Amino acid sequence: MKEETVYDAIVVGSGITGGWAAKELTEKGLKTLVLEAGRSITPEQDYVEHVPAWEMKFRGMRDRRLQLEDQPIQSTCYACDEWSSKFFVSDKEQPYTTDPDKPFRWIRGRQVGGRSIVWGRQSYRWSDLDFEANARDGIGIDWPIRYADIAPWYDYVEDFVGISGEALGLPQLPDSKFLPPMELTCAEKIVRDAVAKYFGPERVLTIGRAAVLTQDHRGRSACHYCGPCERGCITRSYFSSLNATLPAAEKTGKMTLRPYSVVHSVGFDARTRKANAVRVIDAKTRNTLEFRAKIVFLCASALESVRILLNSPTTEFPGGLANSSGELGHNLMDHIKAGGAVATIPGNEDHIMLGRRPNGIYVPRFRNVKTKHAGFLRGYGFQGGGNRQGWERGIAQPGFGPEFKKAISKPGPWRFTFYGYGECLPNHENFVELDKEKVDVWGIPALKIHCAWRENEYALRKDMAITAAEMLAAAGAHDIEPFTDDDPPGFSIHEMGTARMGRDAMTSVLNSFNQSHDVKNLFITDGGAMASSSCVNPSLTYMALTARACDYAVQQLKKGEL
Repeated sequence: MKEETVYDAIVVGSGITGGWAAKELTEKGLKTLVLEAGRSITPEQDYVEHVPAWEMKFRGMRDRRLQLEDQPIQSTCYACDEWSSKFFVSDKEQPYTTDPDKPFRWIRGRQVGGRSIVWGRQSYRWSDLDFEANARDGIGIDWPIRYADIAPWYDYVEDFVGISGEALGLPQLPDSKFLPPMELTCAEKIVRDAVAKYFGPERVLTIGRAAVLTQDHRGRSACHYCGPCERGCITRSYFSSLNATLPAAEKTGKMTLRPYSVVHSVGFDARTRKANAVRVIDAKTRNTLEFRAKIVFLCASALESVRILLNSPTTEFPGGLANSSGELGHNLMDHIKAGGAVATIPGNEDHIMLGRRPNGIYVPRFRNVKTKHAGFLRGYGFQGGGNRQGWERGIAQPGFGPEFKKAISKPGPWRFTFYGYGECLPNHENFVELDKEKVDVWGIPALKIHCAWRENEYALRKDMAITAAEMLAAAGAHDIEPFTDDDPPGFSIHEMGTARMGRDAMTSVLNSFNQSHDVKNLFITDGGAMASSSCVNPSLTYMALTARACDYAVQQLKKGEL
């Protein structure tokens, strides 16, 4: 039987935003094709959260030869271990290049569900402190939306996703529609109380806001605290497109999900000024295919979606489809991290942790909120937590024999870590382009990434270490160790900004509804759309923007505008 090639909508990518686009478009009646470059996932076979280390071939330590040869970049991510490396790409098959002195760690997942299978699940709303930041500081371009525009869509996606957390009433971090919060450990309560006592309302420590269920929700079960979420979740307790949005789209009967579909480029009809085709290479047969639809949603990630458009030049857009502004691929951002402090919290030796809570603490941004800091723009928040050390401490601890074994068989002291995530400023010189010499295993040009931290990001990282140590000292911690590690861009896995939204088609790629200024039936709703980076995890905002864009696209389609 000949494969169907014409649809109402095509969605490229099946991760966080692709899943949402599939759900929204199909529920609004559109026959939708979802193209995923990687394989299908069968949770009963692929999710291995309860497989112990002693049942693994390399006891959880991985095949080091394979790690060095096939996934040297992916394996730098904590989640890419012996259990979960299958959820990450082969660096050999899917290479990219960087400037020799400007490393960038591009962590990727190609399978149905994308990186939503292994994401950290931290879910925070942006505020007008974020949406107004560029205009206030005269950096980049102003966002074409404000919090009021997206707030109803935050409500909408949170109601479906299920976000556990604590309401704080902070203007810089709007509250979500929360499920009950997870409980802090005794060490975290000590630090929370000390922060409140010594820093007043300026600094607040709370439990992280996580897309992990603390009670049954919309047919998905509450989390049972088994811990290794990056291996999958057979109870569907954390949100992923595979656990939630794709099943919702499938229920409509209007979704066609096509794995092993590597998108090569998007076609353009100069007469109608619309995208008229999505060109695909079948990953298994290497056959080339072409699919058509009335609207196209690129949701492949900030770098992959832009790679597709850069590989889709036309006479009118020689620098890549929808690139009349020249901004496509530019303004790449990620969150700067690896600044903070770790210490021992004395006492509570009679307390142990129950289960493996899949969440940590959060300290919302407190720099440049009410008063201007002299050393830098924008701000940062802290993640981290307080836990009792386990037997793993023996790896770096000298000892031998039965007494050593006995010592590490008991829980160690309570240790607390503050780990900062700071805002990266948009900069035209942080950009990606097609590599003229290197291609992937399917013959598609690889990306060359030019990206580096600059003075403001380094100043944020330095301040993270100072303020983290301050808070631990206030809590009476011992052995305080501030740190500023040299993690490169990309490693927060929050890349964004390469196809930014804006009011002016001369300086931006998308309008306020994630619609291309140049190609009206083309939408980009992944991280590429962001005009600034805030300092909070961006996935919740991607989801809200996607739902909003889908609603707009269907309205425009019904009006005959697309």
